[in-house]
Amino acid sequence: MEAQLICVIDDDESVRQTVGRILKSAGYAVVDAKDGEAGLRAVERSNPAMIITDIVMPNREGIETIREAKRRFADIPIIAISGGGRLGPDGFLELALKLGADDCLAKPFRPAELLEKVTRLLKPQARAAAIA
Repeated sequence: MEAQLICVIDDDESVRQTVGRILKSAGYAVVDAKDGEAGLRAVERSNPAMIITDIVMPNREGIETIREAKRRFADIPIIAISGGGRLGPDGFLELALKLGADDCLAKPFRPAELLEKVTRLLKPQARAAAIA
């Protein structure tokens, strides 16, 4: 069975690498992007099973990225992640959920927290693919 592909969008390279390592160690394939604009192009090219996106980024920030991704790729689940800058992540993550994110995580998070959310959101897709 081919590994499910996840697109990780974050302007912080160390976050992209860390999330990528966590996902790869759990058997997922990863494509990443440094901002929302590049992330949407990566999603268009690679058709991932999931998007994980930061909120506070240059160019196209995460809220705008989530709205556009939901408009263009409605079936792809999205997890929003944020450290929230000076104000903390809560307001950003709450808004992300209202605008289409399927789940969220405040940075820093434990690998197990991320993998639990990824597994839960991808489980219906895995079953649907097996039936098809």
